[in-house]
Parts: sequence; C-alpha cells; structure tokens
Amino acid sequence: MAILSLQNVSKEYAGDGQSVRALEGVTLDVNEGEFVALVGRSGCGKSTLLHLAGAMDFPTSGTVLIEDRSTSDLKDAQQTELRRNKVGFVFQSFQLLHTLTVQENVELPLQLAGRTGVRELARERLHWVELDGLDARYPHQLSGGQMQRVAIARALAHSPRILLADEPTGNLDTATGGVILELLLRLTREQKTATIMATHSVEAASVCDTLVKLRDGRVEEVTRR
Repeated sequence: MAILSLQNVSKEYAGDGQSVRALEGVTLDVNEGEFVALVGRSGCGKSTLLHLAGAMDFPTSGTVLIEDRSTSDLKDAQQTELRRNKVGFVFQSFQLLHTLTVQENVELPLQLAGRTGVRELARERLHWVELDGLDARYPHQLSGGQMQRVAIARALAHSPRILLADEPTGNLDTATGGVILELLLRLTREQKTATIMATHSVEAASVCDTLVKLRDGRVEEVTRR
C-alpha cells in the first residue's frame, strides 16, 4: 500500500525575475515499511522532494498524495493537522530547543497536537531510542548521536505514518552515524513507517530498500533491493 504517492510532480520557484525548476515530472510511490534513500548531487532536488512529501511545500503541477489525500486540496488547518499527526521530521542539525530538557523536547509536538498522556508517551519514545535516564538533561549536555536520537524520539512521538530524514548522519562520525541508521531501519520495520532519507552518504544509502537517484530535478533511476 502506497502511503505516499507523487504523480508527475514539478516544482518551480520564482527568483530574480525568472523561475527556477527544482523538480520536474517526478513520479514515486512509497509503501508502509519501506526505507527509501534519495541520492544525488547538491541542488538535484532531494530537499525539495522531502518538503513536498511532508506537506511543508506544494507542487507547481502534479499531485502529492498522503494516504490518498492530495496535499494541495487541503485547507491550512487540515495541512497543519496532517503534519502533526501523519509526518515526522528528522534534520541534520537536530533542531532541538536548547532551553527545554530532553523530555520536554519530545513532549512538545504532543502538546501542540493536544494529545493526552504526554509524559508517558514521551518516556516510551525515549526508551525506544535507548535514552532512559537522560530525560532531565539539556541538549548541550548530550553528544551528537544522543541529540539525534532525541530528535528521532520527538519525530516518532505521535506515531507518524511517514518519517522524513534530511541528512540525518551528516553531522555525525561514521560509527555514530551507523547507530542512527540502524535505529531508522528498525523503526521502519517495527513501526511500519514509510521512511524517506535524503543523503550524500553511500554507506547510509546502502541500508535502504529503495534507492532513488535524482539529477537536475528528475528521477534518473530507481533501484529496489
């Protein structure tokens, strides 16, 4: 079952009196429990594709479907609800709030979504990423790998159907990056998420089920293992 479907999607941005095409004619289905790597040179369209897949941006033409709902047809409140309940985000720079504890960082999206049992849910996610006992620490008291695991716990807090990871190992050493990749692979299998990761790393891409090679905004090749 395709949780995410891009159908002949193109995206253009206006700048300096002319339009720049970031994606052109992209068609791609991502199923539950599938780990997809987006690879290609900088500027090939990886981040743009992630933004469209997470309803953070919308196509100039074509259709992006999340669970058979077109993101472009949703009203603002519906788009916000979709992002809060269906999509999780993991970033290269972690994007943790440094004035909040580890526990509070994981609780925050649950609170914004009006969920109940926030403390217990956050603790379950921290246990899942093996950070028991660090809930009262602040981000500056953690290693890079620990901060990324907090970011993953936060992204998983609301049990999203789609997880989007933008260079999640880019700021980590090889060994720590390997731990993060194992964690992403495990959550994809156990949680049945559709995980899409943009990466420059050959090692990171090698653990994925599907490799999507982008070039100049187009899908050049799709390899399914």
